[in-house]
Amino acid sequence: MPKQPRTTFLAESQGSQYLIALGSNQRHPGFGSPEAILRHAACSIGEILGDVLATSRIIRSAPVGPSTRQYANGALVVGSDLPPLNMLDGLQMIESQFGRRRVGRRWRARTLDLDIVLWSEGLFASPDLLIPHPMFRQRGFVLGPASEIAPDWRDPVTGLTLRQLRARLR
Repeated sequence: MPKQPRTTFLAESQGSQYLIALGSNQRHPGFGSPEAILRHAACSIGEILGDVLATSRIIRSAPVGPSTRQYANGALVVGSDLPPLNMLDGLQMIESQFGRRRVGRRWRARTLDLDIVLWSEGLFASPDLLIPHPMFRQRGFVLGPASEIAPDWRDPVTGLTLRQLRARLR
């Protein structure tokens, strides 16, 4: 795969930058409400995986799929030296610390969902991970928070900025 041009939209950081989407629609006995879970998860990401460079506000959104509970959603930009598969492993470890189990139906209620949406190095593809996230262009609950903190970051597939992608959804 040819190397894509580096996209930097925030202050330079060591290594790469990742745009991470966060979601929760279940309370956790130790962390509290879905909004509190997202705040705690952002702290865990900063402590374990890299520097949190930007944090969006938390929004509420309707569920996708069979879940009936509203979601709390947000986004982070993380600066990290980790390669994509190691970042994915770290995010999944944090999800499991918050009670996430990867069994059962897709899109069900969950305490924490962390997705890599974009990577400053461009495209990445493996059997376990695709960057950019294949569905992010159709999801307002991702594009809203993401365009708030990184409006000029370009999708390496379409060339459009997050601000432009969000405007197309409206």
